[in-house]
Amino acid sequence: MPSIAVNSTPQKRKSRSHVAPSEAPVSSPCKRRLPQRCSNVSLLTSVTENDVVSIPCGHKQADSENVAAKLEWHCKGSEQLRVVKEKLHVSTEPSRIACREDEQNMVLEFCKACVEQEKAGSLYICGCPGTGKSLTMEKVKGLLLNWATEAGFARPDVLSVNCTSFVNTSDIFTKILEFNQSVGKKLSATPLKQLQNMYSQKSSRKNMMLILADELDYLITKDRAVLHDLFMLTTLPFSRFILIGVANAIDLADRFLPRLASLNCKPIVVTFRAYSKDQILRILQERLSELPYSVFQPQALELCARKVAAACGDMRKALCICRSAVEMLEAEIKESTSKSNTSVEEKASSELKTTTTSDYTMKHEFDTVRIDHMALSLSKTYRSPVVDTIQSLPLYQQIVLCSSMKHFCGTKKDTILGELYKSYTGICKSSQIQPAGFLEFSNMCRVLNDQGIRFFQNCLQ
Repeated sequence: MPSIAVNSTPQKRKSRSHVAPSEAPVSSPCKRRLPQRCSNVSLLTSVTENDVVSIPCGHKQADSENVAAKLEWHCKGSEQLRVVKEKLHVSTEPSRIACREDEQNMVLEFCKACVEQEKAGSLYICGCPGTGKSLTMEKVKGLLLNWATEAGFARPDVLSVNCTSFVNTSDIFTKILEFNQSVGKKLSATPLKQLQNMYSQKSSRKNMMLILADELDYLITKDRAVLHDLFMLTTLPFSRFILIGVANAIDLADRFLPRLASLNCKPIVVTFRAYSKDQILRILQERLSELPYSVFQPQALELCARKVAAACGDMRKALCICRSAVEMLEAEIKESTSKSNTSVEEKASSELKTTTTSDYTMKHEFDTVRIDHMALSLSKTYRSPVVDTIQSLPLYQQIVLCSSMKHFCGTKKDTILGELYKSYTGICKSSQIQPAGFLEFSNMCRVLNDQGIRFFQNCLQ
């Protein structure tokens, strides 16, 4: 760092108008004038070798202050950690549904057309688990009600059901009938028959009825009658139903509702594809952007997005993995703070120095979810139970398993226990390990077979 010389000549000090009168100018070997935009030269007159110099310049100062404010958070506070985990919980509804705008608009426009034309219709939403189907439908429900109010249409009645809650599959007709029928009115006919009679003739009901049936595949029966009759309600002459079914099976309409296609009333199918890496990363970043501090290293979030997208594209799994990584950071901090602080205080008092940028970076990295936290969380999520079983085996059983793998890697598919024992003793001798006896070897094979490792099933018969 160049030395800072103080000019003692008062005339020259007055001639420099951009330097504060009470401060000394800074002289440099090349005697170049500082730019006008960095006029706060007085900050440089009192610096030392250990100080970090920061010259604020225009809008860059505001940007740096915003970044610093974003990075400052005290992860040792249990309240902040609780807020982070709550934000990453699958039950927390985001303020905006990202990466599903096209599907949301498609369903919303369909519902708007049904309300405007007072015409019944059916829609089937399908896709892999964790692709935002149920969340999007809840958003569409709210948008449709707001639109109907603003546009001057009668607000449709909304019935949201989860088909897994029904004891009998036909209970869904009872639920719909209760929503349509006045209290205390009872008839001898079945709920399905009452609904069919109700909408086969003109009724006094004016409002359309939106039915959101989640987990629709739970209504599949051997004769498929319940599912078929449910969609057929939208084809009645005076039907007021807007039926939206949600399930994971992509080909449910083709496999279980073939008669609907022949009647030209097959439901419109909207497919929610699995999230890509960029979509998962964007959704995670949008959730975390609502927090006033940074919690994850960017590389950690990208690793999570890549792994989940390659495995299944399930956004719920990505959120659970991130929550698990935050819990690992929390456990790490609790472990570090529980240790004795005596030696740390002595070291700090003997090596007290001015804080530098590198010190802040190291502290910040310790206080954020790092890539090693995320890697450990991913390994726990996608770890195979068979791998856990093998890793927990005693050494001799692992050797038995390795010898069996080597034996079956050839052309042999079936063998006898004696040939496996020869392969086992060969590996033990090459590794200079005393092999177990044949009876003990046979018992170890039975234990491995009982634990779900089926290499020895034919040999033990």
